[in-house]
Amino acid sequence: MCGPPDRETLSEPVGSNSFTARAARWSAAHRRLAVLGWSLFVVGAFALGSAAGIVKLSTLEAENGQSRVADEIQAREFPQQRAGESVLIESRRGPLAASGYRAAVTQLVTKLSRIGSVSAIRSPLTPSNSGLIARDGRAVLVSFQISGDPSTAQDRVVPALNATAAVARAFPQLFIGELGLASTNRAVNRLVADDFRKAEMTSVPITLVILVLAFGALVAAALPLLLGFSAVLAALGITYLLSHLLHVEESIASVILCVGLAVGIDYSLFYVRRTREERARGRTASDSLAVAAETSGRAILISGLTVMIAMTGMFLMGNQVFSSFGVGTVLVVAIALVGSLTVLPALLAALGDRVDRGRIVVLQRLRPPPGESRFWGPLVAAVLRRPVLWGGLTAGLLIALAIPAFNLHTVSPGMQGLPSNLEVMKVYGRMQQAFPGGAQPETVVIDAPDGISPQLRAATARLERAALATGVMFEPITVDVSASGRTERVSIPLAGTGVDSASLNALAVLRGKVIPSTIGQVPGATAHTTGTAGQTIDFNATMKSHAPYVFAFVLGLAFILLLASFRSLVIALTSIVLNLLSVGAAYGVLVLIFQQGKLHWLFGFAKIGGIVNWQPVFLFVILFGLSMDYHVFILSRVREAHDSGMPTSDAVAHGIRTSAGVVTSAAIVMVAVFAIFVTLGEIVFQMLGLGLAVAILLDATLVRAVLLPATLELLGERAWYLPRWLERVSLKPSWLKPA
Repeated sequence: MCGPPDRETLSEPVGSNSFTARAARWSAAHRRLAVLGWSLFVVGAFALGSAAGIVKLSTLEAENGQSRVADEIQAREFPQQRAGESVLIESRRGPLAASGYRAAVTQLVTKLSRIGSVSAIRSPLTPSNSGLIARDGRAVLVSFQISGDPSTAQDRVVPALNATAAVARAFPQLFIGELGLASTNRAVNRLVADDFRKAEMTSVPITLVILVLAFGALVAAALPLLLGFSAVLAALGITYLLSHLLHVEESIASVILCVGLAVGIDYSLFYVRRTREERARGRTASDSLAVAAETSGRAILISGLTVMIAMTGMFLMGNQVFSSFGVGTVLVVAIALVGSLTVLPALLAALGDRVDRGRIVVLQRLRPPPGESRFWGPLVAAVLRRPVLWGGLTAGLLIALAIPAFNLHTVSPGMQGLPSNLEVMKVYGRMQQAFPGGAQPETVVIDAPDGISPQLRAATARLERAALATGVMFEPITVDVSASGRTERVSIPLAGTGVDSASLNALAVLRGKVIPSTIGQVPGATAHTTGTAGQTIDFNATMKSHAPYVFAFVLGLAFILLLASFRSLVIALTSIVLNLLSVGAAYGVLVLIFQQGKLHWLFGFAKIGGIVNWQPVFLFVILFGLSMDYHVFILSRVREAHDSGMPTSDAVAHGIRTSAGVVTSAAIVMVAVFAIFVTLGEIVFQMLGLGLAVAILLDATLVRAVLLPATLELLGERAWYLPRWLERVSLKPSWLKPA
């Protein structure tokens, strides 16, 4: 059947003057302009962003507290020497003296000294560097610095890596490997790029297959994927451009892909399914689109605004990592929202009934009648018959899953978050054995504005002795003096992995006892520490102090928006509680698996003893926002039925039956996309993907299909309660006007 003429406008059912209906009418009337404008916007944004490139956060910009102060001083006093590298030379069998390691050290030092980007070389053959020789005599270190900005040192470390590889080939009887800030960042950047390509290539075909199963037609299935992917491309381009003003975290592309595909597909899925549902009921193509714009379009608008409100909470965290995530996620949700309300109606109007082209007959026969669900219908009926039983069991299960979250501990993943098959990880494991803590030492930055006096030098010597005497700090301890003569930098390996309790306890001793009793006794001198352990503690402290503001901001604004949208105090409050339950359950699952080590044998995840430090707040805003998609969509159908005269119980049954199919399809897409991230290399993405997948799965099944109808059934007509004094307040803007 042919589509409607190009200039056909939508018919105007009663109450069709809302913002979403007007947007759909304009897009349908100017469909060519809408599609062309969207295409130019996406292509232009992505092209400009790709040409401009991305500017990533520096280590300094991502820090907080004492660590940031220490690194600011280092940036001022050691501008060319802040990216330390070490080469481990280890005997494969027997003592080093019998394996000719001196020749290997000499050759390596000679090669490194010819590289312009290498400075401050320390050799274990120099008597004053005895700390570079392992206690058992089976390993030595050659340390040096990659000069210049440490944020870009990975671009200048290749000659040093090549020199190390050449010496390793010349001395096969020795294990020779390089590890440091630059070499690790280079390996991580390549891993992230490979992971992003893998996620991109895997998510698109999997999503398409799920959408084909959901729609039973190729054209209808392609629309949500097209909108979601185009929103991701546009958001990436704009984020790259904005990164020149606000630098972004290196994994921002993966986060944008993850969130963008999820919400973009969700929004268009809601819209397309409602359009086809109304068409199957006998409405004209234009009337079907009008109803979809008025109902699903409004639900998308409310949901999108709620998601964006949640995302903006990240700007309150006082850290640029969160701010950069906030920029990327708000952008991609906003673009997906605009696209679903403009270009999607234009495409549907242009296609008309051709949206069902590419029908798969077998799938069409298996589909239930429009607005019905063979699985969720009977389940909801059972829940509504016994709401206390079903609601109590479901709430009990979610609370049980959430209980472990009360013991949530956050850590920086450090080297432990990388795949064990990376070359830098092989070097890291050996270096940790030979030189405990040497792979990720803590740096004490001592600043003396009046210059380093003999008294301060003596205090630094006492600092070294006191550190070794603790038994939780080790050799090699190295001391550098800045060119200005005002600053000393003392590198001290700590017990543990840099992020575990052993390292954090050692840092507490260093900051709380060793430094105050030595450097702290010198008038005018200040000492601050930085390193993996210090950055972990300082980041955690910032997160804990700012998180309450984020939670209050997100919950408060979401409550106001829900109250304005549904005109019910009870609905707004129960919505907040139900969303918090699903988020809490996701937290609990992450703690069980990643912190307590349950089911590690099944997933093969690395053990880092906690949750990645930025993820609890990030997951909260993401999950709280995304869970609103289903919640708002289902409640909109319930409210629609209730406003048409149905009792609450019947409205709940009708609303969930008619929305269950699209919610199930959307949830499967989301879970599939997020599950792809579980297969990636870094623990950061594995944890993020699992947390999001589990939360969406629980939210779309237990919360929306069981707990929500049970709650509404128990509340009855009280669910729509609004105090009289609020009834007199205008809480219903025209663009949120219900159908």
